[in-house]
Amino acid sequence: MPTTVKYHKEGHLATIRLNRPEVLNAMNLRMHEELAEIWDDFAQDDDIWVGVLTGAGGRAFSVGQDLRELAQREAAGLAAPATFGSRGRPGWPRLTERFGLTKPLVAQVSGYALGGGFELALACDLIIAAEDARFGLPEARLGLIAGAGGVFRLSRQLPVRTALGHLMTGRQLGARRAYELGLVNDVVPAADLDDCVHGWVTDLLACAPLAVRAVKQAVLTSLDLPLEQAFATRYPCEEIRMHSADAKEGPRAFAEKRQPRWQAR
Repeated sequence: MPTTVKYHKEGHLATIRLNRPEVLNAMNLRMHEELAEIWDDFAQDDDIWVGVLTGAGGRAFSVGQDLRELAQREAAGLAAPATFGSRGRPGWPRLTERFGLTKPLVAQVSGYALGGGFELALACDLIIAAEDARFGLPEARLGLIAGAGGVFRLSRQLPVRTALGHLMTGRQLGARRAYELGLVNDVVPAADLDDCVHGWVTDLLACAPLAVRAVKQAVLTSLDLPLEQAFATRYPCEEIRMHSADAKEGPRAFAEKRQPRWQAR
């Protein structure tokens, strides 16, 4: 039976590919259910250190919620009013609400990343985009709201007035403009996107996985803290890293002029 998401592991890398290209990878309830199982596995598999999230077909990363399915469910009286978050709905907690996920995620974006698709990308740690990528949160034009974190994340990742302009009008951002605003890490021609993402993944995997997780947790936890409090806060991933074998392996490998052999422990 066809799956709405393809999940592939190779070495320490997991690739999660949204797989409904015929509808520009719009997310239906089944996709959310499948993604929840994948995120559980991704978080729990000690051999997986990095994830890449992308969309099949090349025309879109994802255009967000499957509005045809939503309209059908509303017509049948099956759709309850929705607001922020997905608690109580299929696939909860979705990626946008997995605040404790410390493994790094890279969004590989070509074509459209709209609505919930853009919100998925915003929930990743790095965004690598093809030149044809288009980002947008059109919910206000549909009488909806970017309730999967778009309202909150975009206003934290862009200047507030810039974020409000896009949230309140549904205007889209091109890849180059997103890069200029600091929303995207890299922009390359579509033909070079795979190689560019591979380069970023290679660099992530060259680093100690526990150090990468500690960096992510410390940054995201301390964003709104005064600097003095940020220094004094406990970060569980950092406590694991500082007592790890990898914390000794890095300096030892440097002194011995060899590549470190990370164990993630």
